[in-house]
Amino acid sequence: MLIRCAFFRGRAKPGCEDQFTRYVRERLVPLWTRFPGAEEVRVLRQEEADVAEPRFEMVLQVRYPSREAIETALASDVRYESREVTKGLLELYEGDIFHTVFRADDHALPTD
Repeated sequence: MLIRCAFFRGRAKPGCEDQFTRYVRERLVPLWTRFPGAEEVRVLRQEEADVAEPRFEMVLQVRYPSREAIETALASDVRYESREVTKGLLELYEGDIFHTVFRADDHALPTD
């Protein structure tokens, strides 16, 4: 399986934290969950870290079964729609955004 992540390295603008959260939940999550081929969508919000920098306001994690599924999602109308809607989020955010694709292997926990 492959996981494509969008790292929001930075923070919500001061005083915009709640608005940032609502915007993601109400405007973007409904689009991200419609990406074709997506098997799971997670929105990670940094609670704490053992280093001061980098700070990640959010990480979007979308799981796909294959590279072809990622390519289909990236070419989809809903992805382009989400990019337009993300422009509104950027008004509430200071930092940068970058994407990474990870190969993921699941490992069962011991049952003892």
